Amino acid sequence: GIGYVSFHQDKSDLAPTDHQHPSQTDQVKQDEIWTCSMHPQIRQNEPGECPICGMDLIPLESNTSTDPLVLEMTPEAVKLSNIQTTRVADQTMDDKTLRLSGKVQADERLASSQVSHIPGRIEKLYISFTGEQVRQGQLLASIYSPELVTAQQELIEALKLSDVSPGLVEAARNKLRFWKISQSAIQGIEQTKQIRTTFNIYADKTGVVSQRHVSVGAYVKVGQPLFDLINLDKVWVLFDAYEEDLSGISIGDRIEFTTASIPDHTFRAQVRFIDPIINPVTRVAQVRTEINNSSGRLKPEMLVTGVHKKRVRGTTNLTVPKTAVLWTGKRSVVYVKVPDLSIPSFEYREIELGTSLGDRYQVLKGLQSGDEVVINGAFTIDAAAQLNNQSSMMHKNIKIKGKSTQDPIPDYRAPTDPQFKNQLSRLVRSYLDLKDAFVLTDDQATVRQATEVLARLDQVDMSLLKGDAHLYWMEQLSAIKAHSQKITDLPNIEDKRKQFNFLSQAIIRSVKAFGISDDVYYIQHCPMAFDSEGADWISSESGIRNPYFGEKMLTCGVTKDTITD
Repeated sequence: GIGYVSFHQDKSDLAPTDHQHPSQTDQVKQDEIWTCSMHPQIRQNEPGECPICGMDLIPLESNTSTDPLVLEMTPEAVKLSNIQTTRVADQTMDDKTLRLSGKVQADERLASSQVSHIPGRIEKLYISFTGEQVRQGQLLASIYSPELVTAQQELIEALKLSDVSPGLVEAARNKLRFWKISQSAIQGIEQTKQIRTTFNIYADKTGVVSQRHVSVGAYVKVGQPLFDLINLDKVWVLFDAYEEDLSGISIGDRIEFTTASIPDHTFRAQVRFIDPIINPVTRVAQVRTEINNSSGRLKPEMLVTGVHKKRVRGTTNLTVPKTAVLWTGKRSVVYVKVPDLSIPSFEYREIELGTSLGDRYQVLKGLQSGDEVVINGAFTIDAAAQLNNQSSMMHKNIKIKGKSTQDPIPDYRAPTDPQFKNQLSRLVRSYLDLKDAFVLTDDQATVRQATEVLARLDQVDMSLLKGDAHLYWMEQLSAIKAHSQKITDLPNIEDKRKQFNFLSQAIIRSVKAFGISDDVYYIQHCPMAFDSEGADWISSESGIRNPYFGEKMLTCGVTKDTITD
């Protein structure tokens, strides 16, 4: 009985210890990641305070991926966002098709002004409205001219003295010819000896009246315009071409175009001229074509849609649909679906684009044949990545695994003269005084210390460096001088801090490249500076004293590197 009781008791005691498993709730708590909403690089397995800013940590729930370039989504979110993808592949391009918009314009070379060849008062107009068709030789107006009455009288009187002074008759005739009185009209005056009071004006050119300058009763001088005419038997069609499209358009190329007013007809015109100047507002250049328009179907200011095709047979390109590309300044971004994953995942990818090929872009770098890119919903993915503190098109500093976003800093420490290192150390100490002025947000002190940095910079003997080291120092010297001078000139302390950031980068590059003498410096980083772009500075103390926020966030930052030589 005693043995039974002992054995039974031992068994019951062992049951809850040897066979107890952690509950599902405990497992979830153990796997939960905590992060800082202001500093997403901070991650730990338990709640607490952010070691940078002291804020309470929050659970990281939106994404479980450890890769900052990959965003994971639920199948429901993918369906709700209507995300669509397509695979990119190498394509052999037979034709490069470019769609252009444009409009019809009158040929400037066929414009003319119908002027009056005689002075006088307009008695009658035979052309009365804008848009009226005029043919060469058509009667336009009748003019009463006192000057012509006098000239006719002089001719009649000169004829009476033709035997005595034949030159006088010729001079009177020439006066009438000057006013473009026809030879037949002059002969009629000589034969009838009757003076005409009105003369007719006939059209010199064929065209359409684009503007009327006179009315009945107006007095006109010799050479004064009566009408502006434009000949529409030949017209220009001007197309707008963006900068990236100009390389594919050449003089002599053909463009097919249509217009909404004549939907059943396709016109063909040849490129005759490409504007050498880009419009600074619209960023386009005009491509001019010419086409015969004797039928008058094309009218100025008609809108047209053109298609330019160029033979590029045999050219193989990797292309991507234009709808897949997100533009952010100079960078082009796409999202690529990560293959062979149970959870829908999309990778942020920067690409380099070539020429525009219709509704696609040529891809020079960043994609491979077979990649599955997002063609609908890419902006939604990017917005989710931003909210999740991951790499997105709005982040300027994208870190890709295995690659550096900055050019490597050369190492000239061994051959650098110790005297140069001493001079550089004195320059850094002046820089540190400037840093302390920014920590205190002392505007006047920043000006004084920036001036001191410039003075110390002049004391650095660049002749102590040779070869590539000398050239590299010249680059840093130029940056240090320019940004220090800016700090002394700018009136706003926040603008000065931006220049201090650039100055700090040049100082850090110099210290790392050439070394220092018997000093220890700490390179520190504030991830929240300049709208979370981040900024570095050098400090002689390991404690954080932030020059970009001062007292507002004095201890915000981390030490990312230590320089001892």
